[in-house]
Amino acid sequence: MIWAQYPRVLVFAIASTVRRAAARIPLMQAVHIAITRKVKRGLEEPFQAALRNFARESLGEAGTTGVHLVGPLPGGDGQEFGILRSFVSEAACRAFYDSPLFAKWQDQVAPLVEEDCNRRQLHGFEAFFRSTSLPPPRWKMAIVTWLGVFPAVLLWSSILPRLFSGLHPILMTAIVSGLVVATLAWGIMPLLTKALTGWIHSPARENTLFKQ
Repeated sequence: MIWAQYPRVLVFAIASTVRRAAARIPLMQAVHIAITRKVKRGLEEPFQAALRNFARESLGEAGTTGVHLVGPLPGGDGQEFGILRSFVSEAACRAFYDSPLFAKWQDQVAPLVEEDCNRRQLHGFEAFFRSTSLPPPRWKMAIVTWLGVFPAVLLWSSILPRLFSGLHPILMTAIVSGLVVATLAWGIMPLLTKALTGWIHSPARENTLFKQ
């Protein structure tokens, strides 16, 4: 077998892939925050106008990479609105939410909403589902993730043992799992979330002001 005769070729190829992936790690450190608020009945239009102005005003804040506004969510009472904001790092995220600009927005919007905002950070593969709306149901994310994991595991667990039959099972598992993660992060998941976006996301009315 050609790979048995030239193992260094495969090792070099894998190392090159790892180096290219490592160069993109800062992109994976981006922080995505989803915030929803329930607006008082009858004040939806003033709230939306204020939210649009705040989003435009805050786009220039250091470390902000994207802002997405989401209208009333389907199945709700028409009073819940959301905003999804992306940052280059955790430090940039903290700086924004501790800023005078955000504090001013909190004071401005307080008379328009029924309660304090619901804020949460998107983690791991959940961030792949951020592009067009607030996070979809977790069961949908689980199905799409499984659709990505299954072929990646099948591919690498079938190929690598044939190429490196002499490797210790623990080392083989480590290599397979590493390649599965890389395949998901930079190949399968972006394609799946784009192809299935119509099913993943509810048809919420959305106003995208900026997208990197």
